[in-house]
Amino acid sequence: MESMTENSTKPNLERVCQTEWIEFRRSHIHGTGGYARKPIPDGTEIIEYVGEKITKAEALRRCEAQNEYIFTVNDDWDIDGNVAWNPARLINHSCAPNCEALIDDDGRIWITALRDIQPGEELTFNYNYDLEDYREHLCRCGAPQCVGYMVAEEFFDHVRRQQALAQA
Repeated sequence: MESMTENSTKPNLERVCQTEWIEFRRSHIHGTGGYARKPIPDGTEIIEYVGEKITKAEALRRCEAQNEYIFTVNDDWDIDGNVAWNPARLINHSCAPNCEALIDDDGRIWITALRDIQPGEELTFNYNYDLEDYREHLCRCGAPQCVGYMVAEEFFDHVRRQQALAQA
């Protein structure tokens, strides 16, 4: 990371830290978010999601303790990104993301640009939550096609059907 900077207390201008590609500061989506510092080309590995490598059993225990930063790597291992040295944990969810999380052959998780991203644009990816307890994970992304919950795109139609049934 290039620098960790504490700045003023202006609510939408506070810079938390920055890397080569990203400046982390207050977000209109939720809390702190990552914003492009310069143009980011499609396919760029922007930042690695890092943390403690843990077993599935330990991941379950930590999730039950309300840790929201557990990232699935494979059938055996997860990453607990709830560490100060993982600013990627601050990148927000969106139903219309400009990034995606990709796992390389070494099990490293990279937040990668899905398209060209302009300076000042907030970086987002779909957290790809499943349907279990999805109503507990409200989405505030504000995208025109937002389904209102942080679920994988494959579940968007299901959630929309549930919402239509509830309104009928």
